[in-house]
Amino acid sequence: MEFKIKEQCIRIAPRDREALERDVAARLRDGRGFALATLNLDHLVKLPRDPAFLAAYARHDMIVADGNPIVWLSRLAGRPVGLVPGSDMVMPLVRITASLGAPLALLGSTGPVLDEAANALRAEIPGLEITAQIAPPMGFDPTGLEADAMITQLEQSGARLCLLALGAPKQEIFAARAYARLPNVGFAAFGAGLDFIAGRQVRAPEWVRSIAMEWLWRMLAQPRRMVPRYARCAVIFPEHALRALRLRNSP
Repeated sequence: MEFKIKEQCIRIAPRDREALERDVAARLRDGRGFALATLNLDHLVKLPRDPAFLAAYARHDMIVADGNPIVWLSRLAGRPVGLVPGSDMVMPLVRITASLGAPLALLGSTGPVLDEAANALRAEIPGLEITAQIAPPMGFDPTGLEADAMITQLEQSGARLCLLALGAPKQEIFAARAYARLPNVGFAAFGAGLDFIAGRQVRAPEWVRSIAMEWLWRMLAQPRRMVPRYARCAVIFPEHALRALRLRNSP
């Protein structure tokens, strides 16, 4: 499944969770890195409006469908992909990393959240090695000198997988920049994933997610933030649905 954004083509691959886990394991085993983005409707709102965000996305070599609307659009286009929520992938990817004896880094959020997330991960995955916990200051610029210093810190830590919790578009811009310098490190942008692991945010119950209503759960929990976001997403969805139909009918 592909999304045409201006001159860039955003292609979803790996196509599902199993393929993602397989590809991540192979890359880490072979000493190769990656930049992993989790595409959702909010990103489709922001990408055409932010050239730096779009350019960073174009340098990601792994993009998964992090939202049911993306999955629905893929089915409408006749090119179905599986749902791969970033928050669901934290533990599986960390388990893969630990099983290969590869160190992990956490970057983003706040110091206390990183401490709590690190403790939770170590408790869940014995033997996990976390060699860097980096909490950027307020107003962090992912393209500035501070970002360069953090990339150097990651390099010195020996981490092979770095989980990013900076929010879009900062985490994707940082990932593209860091991956260019550290091609043997995997960068995975999981947003609130570390907050969930740390217990600072509570995800919707499994039954709510199973009926594709996690968006409503989040909207009720954070109305000021999520209502405008979902309103913008609702505006662009019909346009993308029409594009998906045209793609379905194309040769």
